[in-house]
Amino acid sequence: MFRALALLVVFCSSLAQAASPVVLQRPIDLDVPGGQLHGSLLLPQSRQPVPVVLIIPGSGPTDRDGNNPDGGHNDYLRRLALLLAANNIASVRYDKRGVASGLPLAPDERMLNVESYVADAVAWGKQLKQDPRFSTLIILGHSEGSLVGGLAAPEAGAKAMISVAGSGRPVDQVLREQLQARVAPSLLPRSEQIIASLKAGHLDTDVPKPLQVVFRPSVQPYLISLFRQDPAKAYAALRMPVLIVQGRNDIQVGVKDAEALHAAQPKAELALIGGMNHVLRIVPMDMKAQVASYRNPDLPLADALGKRVVAFIEQQR
Repeated sequence: MFRALALLVVFCSSLAQAASPVVLQRPIDLDVPGGQLHGSLLLPQSRQPVPVVLIIPGSGPTDRDGNNPDGGHNDYLRRLALLLAANNIASVRYDKRGVASGLPLAPDERMLNVESYVADAVAWGKQLKQDPRFSTLIILGHSEGSLVGGLAAPEAGAKAMISVAGSGRPVDQVLREQLQARVAPSLLPRSEQIIASLKAGHLDTDVPKPLQVVFRPSVQPYLISLFRQDPAKAYAALRMPVLIVQGRNDIQVGVKDAEALHAAQPKAELALIGGMNHVLRIVPMDMKAQVASYRNPDLPLADALGKRVVAFIEQQR
């Protein structure tokens, strides 16, 4: 019975050149201080070790599949893992501490910081490196996961790094830009004060109600740790092959962020994908269509994304 449940036939994607491999799908766990992190392993059955991609999700309560109770259900990371499996590439995607199955490790968001996320990614990478089923470790980080992955990759022993929709600037700069377009002008001076305080490492508990969703006191310790990081600096320090992927129709992270990462790491491959948005679908620059895509798991991933990611991984074999 277990074998019947554990085996998953992944159908051919447009990238697959032969019959799709049979893929083992099963849980995978990581022991960390205070408990366990839980993930999902997709392992193509092969007589030889296969590359494995550690997939790191983005910010907030985004789970291992790419779903977020605040931002919709679209399964984009699960779909990406299936695409990799169809091309004989294993993957592990996991719930971060404080999210979904990782909630027991950080039941209060005041316990979270970027450093703990990086340490977890390093530990996952080291565990996968020791597994004889895998030939090469590649880290793929989406959105904020791009920063976490870039910081973790050297210590984890990754052979290569893939950034998908990752910011190229300190996040306080990105947040300022987003707030300019999304909050009432009367709130902008106060939001600037809060950002400046957090950037200096100080809490600001007098947050107006309309700004609570971004700056609630319980999330401020995490923001302080996040604002300390510079993604471009992290990528400049990488001494491994890097692929930077960015959609041209992403309403959260822009092409200039990908270009900033590429400027910091000029040896990297840069893939700008026309029409692709933040959840890796081809969607027009129309806000109604964009929002709808965040809640539609049936939309196919951008074909060019799969082609570039698979080709890059093949280069590392």
